[in-house]
Amino acid sequence: MRIAVMSDIHGFSIALRTVLEDMARRGPFDAVVAAGDFCEVGPDPSGCLQLLATHQVRLIQGNTDRDIAACAKAGCSDAGLRFVVDAIGVDRALALGDLPLTMRFSPTDRTADDLLVCHANPHDLERKLLPELTDRELRERLLPVSAGAIAFGHHHVAFTRSLDGMLLVDVSAVGNPKDEDLRCKYAILTWEQAAKGWSAEIIRLPYPLQETLEQIRQSDLPKPERTARKLLHASYRPMSPQ
Repeated sequence: MRIAVMSDIHGFSIALRTVLEDMARRGPFDAVVAAGDFCEVGPDPSGCLQLLATHQVRLIQGNTDRDIAACAKAGCSDAGLRFVVDAIGVDRALALGDLPLTMRFSPTDRTADDLLVCHANPHDLERKLLPELTDRELRERLLPVSAGAIAFGHHHVAFTRSLDGMLLVDVSAVGNPKDEDLRCKYAILTWEQAAKGWSAEIIRLPYPLQETLEQIRQSDLPKPERTARKLLHASYRPMSPQ
């Protein structure tokens, strides 16, 4: 069993297209999953949803998808969320709020062998699984859960780690990485029958930067130049004033 998992596209359709084209070269896969945060931040939320639908990618809800749905339902003052609702339409915005929070893939009849895909962690959309957390802190955010591997995004920093025999894989971000490595990233998880466990490969692809910057500047995004600067910064570190 081979599962491709991406996350955190955030409205950057050209980066998404880059990843989908690479997946086509490396496939076939038993499933392709996008683990949330499809639309908000970048210039082309509608294009992202269209690409995901065209390629029959399975979708899991992220925190910004929840927020977009809430904005469509009750209104909001956030300019970025309103931009997305206007771009994708109310019906598609509301549908983001109905997406599942997790998805499982079972290579055997044992739940303990499953691949569990989620956005931030298996229980909520906010608390990050950070690479610097201790084993005890990770257990507090993960348990109780039964799985052989967990693939997730939200933190936008790729890493793999083993915890109590369970493989943890942060697949990072398609659209706006934050690990000071401006490349599009996703992961391929493979069930190794001989080893009775999952392995993971993080794929890193050159970012289609100039095309994306042009798309940002030609869009109706609020504060497009700030969006461009944040993309280029590719870090959680504070940006210098400008």
